[in-house]
Amino acid sequence: QLQLVESGGGLVQPGGSLRLSCAASGFTLSNYHIGWFRQAPGKEREGVSCLSKNGGITKYADSVKGRFTISRDNARNTVYLQLNSLQPEDTAVYYCASDRLGPLRTTGSCLMVSSWYGCWGQGTQVTVSS
Repeated sequence: QLQLVESGGGLVQPGGSLRLSCAASGFTLSNYHIGWFRQAPGKEREGVSCLSKNGGITKYADSVKGRFTISRDNARNTVYLQLNSLQPEDTAVYYCASDRLGPLRTTGSCLMVSSWYGCWGQGTQVTVSS
């Protein structure tokens, strides 16, 4: 079975940091584009970041650029999202997802488009509050 499991969320004060993990099982993560999305209460789901399967291209939403960093550890079959300089508006449930086409995707660059992604994790809560 194809699964993604997020961890690392929690409560942090403004200006603090967290590192979110997304562990894959049932498939090799490096063969898939990976996206991070978030959804805050009362708001639509939005793309946060993505990492191309070749590992050479990353993208970030303007709202998080310079503060968040996406990375991958192939040995652990895990993707990470480092969250720095967190602000209250970053409060949301964060989800990782893998490209539904996987190795069949011929586009080299990932996109933060939810319709691309078919396998989603359960989400991890990030709360930024003083």
